[in-house]
Amino acid sequence: MGYDLITMGRIGVDLYPLQTGVPLPQVTSFGKFLGGSATNVAVAASRLGRRTAVITRTGDDPFGTYLHEALQGFGVDDRWVTPVPGLPTPVTFCEVFPPDDFPLYFYRQPKAPDLEIDAHELDLDAIREASVFWVTGTGLSEEPSRTATLAALAHRDKAGLTVFDLDWRPMFWKDPDAARPFYVEALKHTTVAVGNLDEVEVATGVREPREAARALLDAGVELAVVKQGPKGVLAVDSKGNEAEVPPLPVNVLNGLGAGDAFGGSLVHGLLAGWDLEKIMRNANAAGAIVASRLECSSAMPTTDEIESAVAAGAVK
Repeated sequence: MGYDLITMGRIGVDLYPLQTGVPLPQVTSFGKFLGGSATNVAVAASRLGRRTAVITRTGDDPFGTYLHEALQGFGVDDRWVTPVPGLPTPVTFCEVFPPDDFPLYFYRQPKAPDLEIDAHELDLDAIREASVFWVTGTGLSEEPSRTATLAALAHRDKAGLTVFDLDWRPMFWKDPDAARPFYVEALKHTTVAVGNLDEVEVATGVREPREAARALLDAGVELAVVKQGPKGVLAVDSKGNEAEVPPLPVNVLNGLGAGDAFGGSLVHGLLAGWDLEKIMRNANAAGAIVASRLECSSAMPTTDEIESAVAAGAVK
């Protein structure tokens, strides 16, 4: 039986302060969590009952072992999570200053193992057969991950739903100005593109939401999802359908991971065949729920939690 979702991209250990509003030098205790955007999306979709797997790589170290154990605990297939000898598993720290300041500090040197994904090691048949295949912009930032990501997209050839999470992290690029051609190439093989205003600007050169959505559609996708921050989310498809949904009111504790919860719910809604407005409302609710919690992966909501938040019109 094929997978509902296979994601490909970042994995690591998130070390989040257990004290909010405290600068990192003064923090005295941390919680340890599974992290990495593509991995968290797989966790989020699994929490909603979908059969998921992730393609990524870790260090051959205790943190790598922890990540395997965490994936298994979340019901995410880890068969394509392999070690890279000599490279440490990445660690990410953050500071938590609600409601809107969550600086991230990535420790991915000398190189993150998830950028060592090799095209020759991919299970291309499984990738093609999955109902949804999800890749990220970070996967394009360095070789051999870049070639592997584009090879997987080309082999899949828009079978099923192919999602490109634009996932713009300038610190991961040796030359950020060189990113756009690789984004453009990835979009040719993509059916769904998801990104915030900064990310769609990197991909298309356009920042105005509707113009950016149109540019993504013109680049070859069938559904463009543009996150607008406080203005909510805009979704436009190639058939002319459109939905613009405001954010759900929430008391934010930690905004990190909200986008990954959004992604997992987006996948769930697309597979369920919902209309655009319902997909966006539920995805917004999923993101808001995670924003109300400290952690990311272990905070991913259930179907009942999302439905309750949508019905209430807020996260309580």
